[in-house]
Amino acid sequence: MLLKTFGWSFAVTAIGLVAAVFYGGWKAFGIVAILSILEISLSFDNAVVNAGILKKMNAFWQKIFLTVGVLIAVFGMRLVFPVVIVAISAKMGPIEAVDLALNNKDRYQQLVTDAHPAIAAFGGMFLLMIFLDFIFEDRDIQWLRWIERPLAKLGKVDMLSVCISLIVLLITSFTFATHAHQHGGAHADKAQTVLIAGIAGLITYMIVGGLSGYFEDKLEEEEEREHEEEEEAARSGKPRSAIVLAGQAAFFMFLYLEVLDASFSFDGVIGAFAITNDIVLMALGLGIGAMYVRSLTVYLVRQGTLDDYVYLEHGAHYAIGALAVLLMVTIQYEINEVITGLVGVVLIAWSFWSSVRRNRALSATEGKADSDEKAEISSGV
Repeated sequence: MLLKTFGWSFAVTAIGLVAAVFYGGWKAFGIVAILSILEISLSFDNAVVNAGILKKMNAFWQKIFLTVGVLIAVFGMRLVFPVVIVAISAKMGPIEAVDLALNNKDRYQQLVTDAHPAIAAFGGMFLLMIFLDFIFEDRDIQWLRWIERPLAKLGKVDMLSVCISLIVLLITSFTFATHAHQHGGAHADKAQTVLIAGIAGLITYMIVGGLSGYFEDKLEEEEEREHEEEEEAARSGKPRSAIVLAGQAAFFMFLYLEVLDASFSFDGVIGAFAITNDIVLMALGLGIGAMYVRSLTVYLVRQGTLDDYVYLEHGAHYAIGALAVLLMVTIQYEINEVITGLVGVVLIAWSFWSSVRRNRALSATEGKADSDEKAEISSGV
């Protein structure tokens, strides 16, 4: 099971590390290894959230996620995306941007760094909406009840998450603009870019998330209707309409997963520049990490880990909220990538331990109930 799920990841790791040695020797080997570990640590919460969505999809779409999705993640976000950002920000053609990335790495790094405020605003707003929509929903299982209960009541207010996100964005852009003016106005013009990028991230979430949610709800309604009319459906020779609908629902959930992965990858791509500005080594290292994140997602789904450890999904969403805040803060202040990674790991580890304690408590309660029942039967005899 482990080899079947992680087989491709192991293969890509071997190929990537060998390619690194041929490209730049053992130094390149070490850089790629460090980058892959960085990507995995930063994106573990991504895998948990992905698993919560992927478990609703059938085996076909899980394979699409591991094939087409990997191509998008590795080549799209880790290789093409930084080049596109440079091409747009420097107003140059894609060929010129690729040439710059390969032959003038310092200038390339500077251009990507200059584009960071817009990238962070887009990704921060997208991730913040995910967290707020999760925390404002009334759930049967609650982890930190003292937080989640009152917030679930507040969540009954329509569009509250959108309002809060816009307030955060306005405060961030205003603070960024004020700071820029106080220090000579070098980045004053970027305050507007931050605002536009943040709104774009919010709109992207609402479109993609809204469509995936719509088709998911339609699928559930159709499945309930077909369950009620099971006998009639068995007698009729008509094809089940749920198959087509499932395809639509799965497609938009897949699209949602890819945008989610893109938002998670922003900090990894930017953080990689602290280690190297070589685009080839970045693509190899982050690509290997992305493969493991995807394999881990499928592993969590197939093992039913989210069902066994019920607070894991909560911990991952709190990590998303923390990452969203950190991304917004990095628009103006530099934060070490180690802090970003550790926050997510600590929150998920805490939620995992809480789940273990919950399972032990339930087992103890069930064991005591069984003992009491046996004692009653014995006394009755």
